[in-house]
Amino acid sequence: MLRLYSAIWRASAGRQILLILLSVAVAALAAVPLEFQRAIVNHLTSLDVGAERLVYLGLGMMGVILLSLALKWVLGYRAGTLGEDMIRLIRQRLLWRSSDINETGESVRKGTMTTAISAEAEELGKFAGGAFSDPVVQIGTLISVIGYISSTQPGLGLIAFSMIVPQIIIVLVSQRKVNVFVAERVRILRSATDQLTTEDLDAVEQDINALFDDIYETRKRMFLWKLSAKFLLSVINGAGTVGILMLGGWLVLQGKTDVGTVVAATSGLGRIQGPTAFLIAFYRQVSANRIKYELMLELFGPDPTRYRHRT
Repeated sequence: MLRLYSAIWRASAGRQILLILLSVAVAALAAVPLEFQRAIVNHLTSLDVGAERLVYLGLGMMGVILLSLALKWVLGYRAGTLGEDMIRLIRQRLLWRSSDINETGESVRKGTMTTAISAEAEELGKFAGGAFSDPVVQIGTLISVIGYISSTQPGLGLIAFSMIVPQIIIVLVSQRKVNVFVAERVRILRSATDQLTTEDLDAVEQDINALFDDIYETRKRMFLWKLSAKFLLSVINGAGTVGILMLGGWLVLQGKTDVGTVVAATSGLGRIQGPTAFLIAFYRQVSANRIKYELMLELFGPDPTRYRHRT
């Protein structure tokens, strides 16, 4: 993973820093609407309800939402264009490598190189665009929201935090197995495309169909692991929602908290489920792209650095 991130940083450090700063700003605003929501609910349930304060709180909440959305728009645009630039860069270097192979007669088959330039470069480049900013936004959002819930009611914050730990364990275990299938699928696909470039397709048709069957079986095993992990993660999220409602309701009945805090905590739980799910998917994406990056390095031969600065 360090090799993959080092390569991305070397190619785009300046733009990545800007994306990280934007990500921190977005994450810092994540919990602010929850405080406005808590204040609005408590204001409506108080004895002294005034329309002026309600309008003030509503406008403040909308202003924060608009600012956050604007920052996300800029972040998404910058990350997307950076990803496209990285795709172009990878394809250029693979093309240069293809030219060298033609000159030296090395044994890298055309089908493998075609797959790398068309599909694998696309996936790696897109990942590079958000490699740093995406986790910063989501981790920052988790810290912001859980920190806010804990500051208003520590017990509810503990429930929110306790949902994350088992999900991390489940993902680490399942993804280790999925990574094996990812590498196997890439190698099988490369082998199939190599055979597709032969002139006598009739002679290799049976072998290619067998490889397609292997890809199908590999994907089936991947689905079993991914969907089983997703089921367990959904169970944990459901249990967390019920737990917050039960504990929050009990605290309200005991006079130890207010309705607005419980409502904000429930909304906050929904806010952390999104980042948690994203980080899980992101970890899987990192793992898959790490394997694809290592497989792509094989195409560059013993000295991949010679293609970094070629013009």
